[in-house]
Amino acid sequence: MAKTTISSKFQIVIPRQVREEMGLATGQVLQVVGHGGVITLVPERPLKELRGYLKGMKIVRLREKKDRF
Repeated sequence: MAKTTISSKFQIVIPRQVREEMGLATGQVLQVVGHGGVITLVPERPLKELRGYLKGMKIVRLREKKDRF
């Protein structure tokens, strides 16, 4: 597991192994999500890259009504 430290300016460096594994590049935009004491960085991807992502997904009975927000 890679580690990083928050600087005095509240900046972090994403370790090289994680950058390479995730295919991150200079200027890449990341969404920052905080929930339940966990911070998650989610890279934004172009819509063209997501084409076909849900192909073959089951569309019947995805969730019970009681589980919906």
